[in-house]
Amino acid sequence: MKILVTGGCGFAGSEVIRALLECREGLEIVVVDNLSRRGSEGNIEPLRSLGCDVRAGDVRDRAFLEALPRMDWILDAAANPSVLAGIDTASTSRDLVDQNLYATVNLLELCKTWSASFTLLSTSRVYSIPALCALPVVKTDGRFALPGGTSGVGWSPAGVNEDFSTAPPLSLYGSTKRCSELLALEYGQAFGFPVWINRCGVLAGAGQFGKADQGIFSYWIHSWRAGRPLRYIGFGASGCQVRDCLHPRDLVDVLLAQVDWGTASVERVLNLAGGAAYSISLKELSAWCASHIGPAQPDADPASCSDPALERPFDIPWAVLDCGRAEKIWGWKPSTPIVQVLEEIAAHAAAHPDWLDRVAN
Repeated sequence: MKILVTGGCGFAGSEVIRALLECREGLEIVVVDNLSRRGSEGNIEPLRSLGCDVRAGDVRDRAFLEALPRMDWILDAAANPSVLAGIDTASTSRDLVDQNLYATVNLLELCKTWSASFTLLSTSRVYSIPALCALPVVKTDGRFALPGGTSGVGWSPAGVNEDFSTAPPLSLYGSTKRCSELLALEYGQAFGFPVWINRCGVLAGAGQFGKADQGIFSYWIHSWRAGRPLRYIGFGASGCQVRDCLHPRDLVDVLLAQVDWGTASVERVLNLAGGAAYSISLKELSAWCASHIGPAQPDADPASCSDPALERPFDIPWAVLDCGRAEKIWGWKPSTPIVQVLEEIAAHAAAHPDWLDRVAN
């Protein structure tokens, strides 16, 4: 099987590629990455050593894409993944739409030409911000949680499922991914090739190029070890906001099952995330860092450095995905416990004390 992985030098893409090659023999993988994220260049030679054909190029460049060899499957892991993208100073709204939507159209056109399968690594950020903020969360034991026995359309204490509202506002980032989802499904229906939409929770692991607005687990642990200032933002600076955690390698079993499935009728949109069992609040993450790395330096302790009045656009108190559909259809569950993910990141932080300087844009 010949696979094109876009954004393959990024953290998620490169981890998935390594796991694919470990799980299945005979794969021929072409990796495309524009190397715009600092740190991604460090994956070029390791991927080449595994036999991948790594090409520096941009998925927005139609001529570049059309010159690629014919592939059987496109795995789209290329995106600007920041929820603040398009409204911060690092990128414009047009840049974001070009990167996350128009580039996906270019890849779908290739699938149309090649009759190739298409998999979009989407995001939990396609779910409605007002609806998420309206969930009846309560503060308990250092985290926000949904009370047991409560539920509604698309949600329960197990998480938000695929039927939850996707009504705007989602953030510009979330909207570009939601538009990409819809176009991918339409292309697959119109032109007869398999399409899979996998909505991922927070992906995390050693070697991630974490920032405060994207890759929070890596960013928090590296910053804690380096003694850099951390602070809780929003929700009264409580640190109680919760996210679930998934290692990208855990995606591979379901990715291979999907691409082997073909065009037979089955649900095409799935949540793939750590779920409630692999979730943690920032306050709990700080406690973990204190016990496994050491106490925070006085001028870097988020409990004392945070401003209760400070808010961040598009923030939500609780984002946990219910992956019951993936388990029902594919027998899939995450297999890397959150503690193991945190330990891997902490070991990487210890071995690479300059990591934040190396990957910061």
